[in-house]
Amino acid sequence: MDLFKKCEEYDQVEKLRQMDVYPYFHKLESKQNPQVTMEGKDIIMIGSNNYLGLTSHPEVIEAGIKAIEQFGSGCSGSRFLNGTLTTHVLLEKELAEFLKKEDAVTFSTGFQSNLGIISALCGRTDYIISDKENHASIYDGQRLSFAKTLRYNHSDMEDLERQLKAVPDTAGILIVTDGVFSMGGDICKLPEIVKLAKKYGARVMVDDAHGLGVLGAHGRGTAEHFGLEDQVDIYMGTFSKSLASLGGYMAAKKSVCEYVRHNSRPFIFSASITPASVACARKALEILKREPQRVSRLRDISNYMRKGLKNAGIDIIDKDQTPIIPIYTYYNLRTFTACKKLFERGVYVNSTISPAVPVGKSLLRTSYMATHTEEQMDIAIKHIKEVLEEVKDIMD
Repeated sequence: MDLFKKCEEYDQVEKLRQMDVYPYFHKLESKQNPQVTMEGKDIIMIGSNNYLGLTSHPEVIEAGIKAIEQFGSGCSGSRFLNGTLTTHVLLEKELAEFLKKEDAVTFSTGFQSNLGIISALCGRTDYIISDKENHASIYDGQRLSFAKTLRYNHSDMEDLERQLKAVPDTAGILIVTDGVFSMGGDICKLPEIVKLAKKYGARVMVDDAHGLGVLGAHGRGTAEHFGLEDQVDIYMGTFSKSLASLGGYMAAKKSVCEYVRHNSRPFIFSASITPASVACARKALEILKREPQRVSRLRDISNYMRKGLKNAGIDIIDKDQTPIIPIYTYYNLRTFTACKKLFERGVYVNSTISPAVPVGKSLLRTSYMATHTEEQMDIAIKHIKEVLEEVKDIMD
């Protein structure tokens, strides 16, 4: 059979285009702001992960320009060989200090961070126990390792303990969880996870891609939110959200970081983060430390939107005070049609279907920035309410 036969038979995208409801790859023509220009339209952006609104901050932009002038456009190699700049080392030092860990390692992307951390640390005699709603990069990191993988039902601590009991006493155990789950916007049950980890001798890794800059009084993430910063063994995160750049990191004990630096194939065999990306992440981190009020403002605007949607009778699950608010549409075609109608009215949201969410749980994923205004939220609520009424009878 021809390898490309499945490609030639793949017609789902074309069907959606023919129906004029294909929702992906809209082209931005401006900075990632609360209000953007997209394909010639003025759009209220409530589908971005630019949580602190820093991607267009003048200081962040200036830092990126200066880094290019000093170091050039790229590094031409991996951190392991010729690709380590002084600014990489400074970023790792600043991250470790901010997160109250001994050391940090940076990766070229957030996705690559999970691949690199998990595959380096977990071997044939180890077990990885993972929440079923963890990010795809965690799943792929597990596949890349040679460890045995067990999965527990989402935030089900009884099921987590059942999985822990099944692990041999001779095995190393890593419990991996998203801090803030990227689709549902709910926060992991970290206190219970930490308690179970201690009981069964496991280590805990938190993917805080959507927690850094979002949770905790200082924006340090899920562990700060729960007062458990000394109880999490490994933090993983990304620069592409609150830190307004591109790349990822881990923060942990120095010995753990050193092991990953010298054993992680995704780290060793990838070119290092570009100078501009490093500089932008460093400046964004500086602003986060200097202006913790951005974290509280993000919480306020998210709560304003959450309350407004509920008051409008819109179907959301009010789980936690995060800037990710899913609006359930259940059916794929209803979801795509709602996205199209909202775009036409000047509101951008993300359509989310299986496998990103369970079958039958399709949703509009909305997310918010500290720089949004209440007026923009009121406009968005009005259009969401009207569009959901228009599409309510659409099923697959």
